[in-house]
Amino acid sequence: MTRPEGSIGRGRSALRLVAAVVLAAVGALVAQPRRVDRPRLRPRQVIGLAAVAATGGSIGFVLFFEGLARASSTQAAFLHKTLVIWVALLAVALLRERLRLLHVVAIAVLVAGQAVLSGGVAGLRFGVGEWLVLAATLVWSGETVLASWLLRAVPVRYVAVTRMAGGVVLLTAWLAVTGRWPALVGLGGEGWLWATVTGVILAGYVALWFSALAKAPAVDVTAVLVPAAVVTGVLDVVVNQAPVTPASATGMLVVLAGAALAIGAATSRPALGSSPRESL
Repeated sequence: MTRPEGSIGRGRSALRLVAAVVLAAVGALVAQPRRVDRPRLRPRQVIGLAAVAATGGSIGFVLFFEGLARASSTQAAFLHKTLVIWVALLAVALLRERLRLLHVVAIAVLVAGQAVLSGGVAGLRFGVGEWLVLAATLVWSGETVLASWLLRAVPVRYVAVTRMAGGVVLLTAWLAVTGRWPALVGLGGEGWLWATVTGVILAGYVALWFSALAKAPAVDVTAVLVPAAVVTGVLDVVVNQAPVTPASATGMLVVLAGAALAIGAATSRPALGSSPRESL
C-alpha cells in the first residue's frame, strides 16, 4: 500500500511553521525578563541544538514521510515503534543510563505487542520505503538521546523552539530544492486552518516531549510512545468502525501489559540526577 508522491510536502512545513511560532510565543511569554534566565551556551551545546534541529526537525521527517509514501502503513508503524530499542542502546552507551531486567522485559513486550498489532513480522519486507522509515527512526533515536543530554543544562523552550524553527527553515529549503514549494504556498484557507490546528497540537506535543526528557531517562520517556498504538487502534474502531479482530485485541492487551511493565521499571529506578549521565 503506497501513497502518492506529492502527499508529503503539502502542509508539512505549514503545520511545523505554526508549531514553531506557537512555541516561540509561549517561550517569550514565560521567559523571565532578567538575564539570569538566559543560560550561557557552550560551543558544544550550540552544535547540539543545531544537530537537534537538523535531525529531529527536518531530516527525520523527510526520511519518514518519503518512506511512508512507498511503504505499507502497518510495516512503517512497526518500524517506527522500534524507536525504543535504538534509544535504549544509545542511552546506555552514550548517557550511561542503566537498564534493569524489568526494562528489557518491558521493551520486549512492547515491541512484541506492536508486532501483533501490525500483523506480525513474518511478512515484513524491506523495500526502499521501509529502509527510509527505519533510517528516520534511527535519526530520531539519535535526536532523542542528544536532546536528553542537552536538557540537563539548556531550558526546554530553547531546545523545543530550536528544533521546530530550525526544522522549518531546513524543510522549507528542501521543498524549494525539490520543486515542491507550490505545495506550501498553494495552501488555501482550509489547508492553513488544518495546519493551524495540527500545528498547535504539534507544538504542545513537542513541549511535553522535551519536558518529559528533562525530568526522566530517555528510555522511560520513549517507551510511552508505543502504547499510543492502542489509542490509534481504539480511534480506528470508534471513528472508522474498523472490526476488532483477535489479533488486534491481543496486540492491544500485550502493548498495555508492556506499558504497565515500563511504568513499573520507570518508578523503580533511582532519581534522574542520582546516576552519571554527563557523557555523549
